[in-house]
Amino acid sequence: MSAEAARERLRTAAWLLRDETRAIFELLEGAAGRTRAVGGVVRDTLLGRAGEAFDIDFATELLPNDVMARAQRAGIAAYPTGIEHGTITLRVGSETVEVTTLREDVETDGRHAVVKFGTDWRRDAERRDFTLNALYAGMNGEVFDPLGGLEDCLAHRVRFIGDPDQRIAEDRLRVYRFFRFSTSHGQASEGKFDPEGLAACRRAAGSLGGLSAERVGVEMRRLLSMPKIAPTLATMADAQILAFPAAAFDILAGYERIARPTLAGRLAILIDATNAKAVQAAWRLSNEEIDSAVRVLGAAELLRAKKLNAAVYRFRDLLDDGLALATLKDGWDDHVRTEVRSYIELLLAQPPWRFPVSGNDLIELGLRPGKELGVELARLERLWIESGFMLDREALLGRVGDESLGPEPARRPSA
Repeated sequence: MSAEAARERLRTAAWLLRDETRAIFELLEGAAGRTRAVGGVVRDTLLGRAGEAFDIDFATELLPNDVMARAQRAGIAAYPTGIEHGTITLRVGSETVEVTTLREDVETDGRHAVVKFGTDWRRDAERRDFTLNALYAGMNGEVFDPLGGLEDCLAHRVRFIGDPDQRIAEDRLRVYRFFRFSTSHGQASEGKFDPEGLAACRRAAGSLGGLSAERVGVEMRRLLSMPKIAPTLATMADAQILAFPAAAFDILAGYERIARPTLAGRLAILIDATNAKAVQAAWRLSNEEIDSAVRVLGAAELLRAKKLNAAVYRFRDLLDDGLALATLKDGWDDHVRTEVRSYIELLLAQPPWRFPVSGNDLIELGLRPGKELGVELARLERLWIESGFMLDREALLGRVGDESLGPEPARRPSA
């Protein structure tokens, strides 16, 4: 794509021409160049990636209190959501945007920055992370590119602004952002990273312990949601930023080839290579996220054991991921995988089954509440599953306490 074609795409972008966007530009002297759109919406519009749902951020020479006052006079809702850092949130009609006064860093400690406000657009650009994120758009869609970010953006180069070591020292989370943006907007899927940026991340690897797990987790969730991340995670591990064995990335690469990746599937692979508690603590994952990943592993183990009825009954919503992991772990060829999938699809074509026996049924037969009742209930459920769900309530209750009676023949042959 040529630079001129990208510029034309920005000039005619739907979000730029909307009445709400025009109103904000007019309110904040956009025609005079005192306010510009910045960051992701500009970058992704130039690349043809800006869809219907996106956030619009503005940078302005105006001070936060001035932005608030202008909005109030114009009847526009204004909220001081980050006023200490110069950010005001405005709501015009259905559009909500953030407006941030131009800034430059006075002091940083690797996590937090002390800033002062200014009117120097280049200084504002220089405090950002990557050149492709330091692109601004004026009211009429003209590109303002003080650091040569447009060329990097169109070439899919994710490059730190200025000295990579300094950028990382200002905020060490930028190490994770480097890998995320290299995957989403660079060439990481081909194993290509900006050499200077990657070298700086390697040097910073031992100094990331002070980052909060919440902030790291936000970046990792975003990374884990992308289509192809195995080369990125392998590179992060090689740089000693992640601690997973190489075998996990081989499985992950195979998973990305044969399945539509999910967060649960990827987490299952990673926690299988280490342990769930360590991954959850490192990225502050929710119990629900970890539970889904553990259940994927449970589905895979049942499928590997060819307990297909049980896998469909217990993990109906996770079978795609479970089948992919079972295939990779046991090295199934296409024939075996297709055979297993076909049997699963036959079972899935029917409504979910409901185990027809309850604990109360067993109590009525004389069993006392407690561990033994639970064991017997689990045994009956296993018989029911192995029968292909053919045993009804009466048949199951007839087998209470009699372990010599196995299940009736399943209604379908096992795969």
